[in-house]
Amino acid sequence: MENLDVRMTIERCAWANPTNPLYLRYHDEEWGVPCHNEIQLFEMLNLEGAQAGLSWETILNKREGYRNAFAGWNAEAIARFDETDRARLLADAGIVRNRLKIDATIGNAQAYLRMRERGETLDAWLWRFVDGRPIQSNLGSGKETPAQTALSETISKELKKMGFRFVGPTIIYAWMQATGLVNDHPVTCFRHAHLKESNS
Repeated sequence: MENLDVRMTIERCAWANPTNPLYLRYHDEEWGVPCHNEIQLFEMLNLEGAQAGLSWETILNKREGYRNAFAGWNAEAIARFDETDRARLLADAGIVRNRLKIDATIGNAQAYLRMRERGETLDAWLWRFVDGRPIQSNLGSGKETPAQTALSETISKELKKMGFRFVGPTIIYAWMQATGLVNDHPVTCFRHAHLKESNS
């Protein structure tokens, strides 16, 4: 893996803070990569919801804190969180201490377990919306990136019907970008071609 000085000279998305090594690794190795891991899909859904009103960098910097606070994103454990757990989370500086977002994460774990009880997985459920293949957006620059799309609105509505919370269309579009359903690296970013070629 190249050192940080080399990484800082590569052309990438405008939002990737070149002074934050954690952010660079996220951009270069994770954002936009097709994800089929159930735990990671569940994690990212909740982290995107936690971002509402905040910067993604704030959430990324707290990612390990979230993993520790929410049982490594074990949905069975989270679904059983009670008032004692809520009090613990509200006092945890390692996460965003917002009661609505904390309650939504617990509720999302319960909704996810109901989904699994029906024999569904987040992976299969989500990727069917794009027929299993990432959308290649071919953006000219990051400024052209939409905040939401008709597809993110559809997915948002379906998730809400199943009881998921903090899953509005803008949050869901960010989830789609993060988990690789759409390749929204602009064509000027070195990752765009890498991902397009690997998923063609």
